Amino acid sequence: MLPQPEPAIAFRGVAKQIGSKLLLSGIALEIAPGEQVAIIGPSGAGKTTLLRLCGGVLWPSEGHVVVLGHATGRLGAGALCQLRKQVGFLYQQDNLIPGLRVAHNVLMGNLGRWSLLRSLWSLLVPQQLGPAQKALERVELADKLWALPSELSGGEQQRVAVARLLVQDPKVLLCDEPVSALDLRLGREIVRLITSISRERGTTLVVSLHTLELLREGFDRVVALREGRVVWQGRPDQITREILKNVYGAEYQALHLDELPLASQPLQDR
Repeated sequence: MLPQPEPAIAFRGVAKQIGSKLLLSGIALEIAPGEQVAIIGPSGAGKTTLLRLCGGVLWPSEGHVVVLGHATGRLGAGALCQLRKQVGFLYQQDNLIPGLRVAHNVLMGNLGRWSLLRSLWSLLVPQQLGPAQKALERVELADKLWALPSELSGGEQQRVAVARLLVQDPKVLLCDEPVSALDLRLGREIVRLITSISRERGTTLVVSLHTLELLREGFDRVVALREGRVVWQGRPDQITREILKNVYGAEYQALHLDELPLASQPLQDR
């Protein structure tokens, strides 16, 4: 039997506390290289905290978070900076710089590789436009290279942010509710784009989602958090209404999850 590859991300007995507030507790979780994982849970469940721990933005109060073979809490500043170059982030808002053209915003994916001088020079004379153009073609915005962010729709702005990540070419991509500001149709397009690109490149993908209708858009596994703990994990087609009631508690009715079309039900629930 061939040895299993080391996980791209591993949480080993992780807790995170800030002040008197316990945000995560007892997290034991492994994510394989190239796996595509959706994180769900009610407000305050710890989804954003978990993603920040994955990215080395936060450090665990207990236990270890290992990303690409490195325990983040043990890294010095230089090593942590090197690790972060291999981790991409996509947020609720696209984080584009309003005063810069799309070309400049996409080329910011190179900042981890470029010197300060080259980065500044690229603001005057954009460097390596070819990769930026190719990235924009992949997200179907080839004609927007010299547009300003204000000239784009919300969905187009988020596509530019995805193109920036294509230029960065991270090994791990973390997305914190990346489509919460979009309607369901546009949100579905963005999530399909993220999952398809990640699969093409073998990128490990972790996405926190508020809109559960999007769980069927290419995810291998769903991890559900409640009150800072993992309460369920499995394939999207294994989710039942009982599981959702247990995960969301009082929010179940408020989110109208009774109306959520499930991919399938185990035989005993049909």
